[in-house]
Amino acid sequence: MPRIDAPSRLVDSDGLPVLAGARVTLRGLREDDADTLFALHSDPRAMRYWSFVPWTDRSQVHDYLARGIAARDPERMLCWAITQAGDDTLAGTATLFDINREQGRAEIGYALHPSHWGRGLATEALGLVLGHAFDTLALRRVEADIDPRNAASCRLVERHGFVREGLLRERWHVGGEACDSVVYGVLARERTGRQPPPL
Repeated sequence: MPRIDAPSRLVDSDGLPVLAGARVTLRGLREDDADTLFALHSDPRAMRYWSFVPWTDRSQVHDYLARGIAARDPERMLCWAITQAGDDTLAGTATLFDINREQGRAEIGYALHPSHWGRGLATEALGLVLGHAFDTLALRRVEADIDPRNAASCRLVERHGFVREGLLRERWHVGGEACDSVVYGVLARERTGRQPPPL
């Protein structure tokens, strides 16, 4: 799958860039995403290694949407809905957060509903976000915080050139369980001309 070096320059009505690839489009979160967003964050499989337990109350989705939409700021945080080409329904989310333009760094997060796993959608979505981070925002470094038991997520970032840089023991406490974090990082200079290997 080719890396997307020049994402679409379209923007949502509120100025969030729309990133379009061959199979996925990243657009802003909207109120009408509530049902599919709740399906994602209430699914125990999708949330197994997340930093909070699965949602149990629909009010949680409305709080999340309100915060995510209000927090959009290209200088601090960008939240996208992952959709498939030709289908505007939310399949997952991708976020570039803790953006620090002065230091040239940010963190990346992503989640995909299990019904969409194993089809390369997360690979393409991650490539689009990294392209925006390095090519548009001119960041120097992007980091990912992953539960080391989440082998699929570790493989995903490694396919994009991320390097495992350290283990933070018992960093999160989720659902009564102390969870470790693996810190991954990728530098802009390591992505120049790089394509993730085919699935």
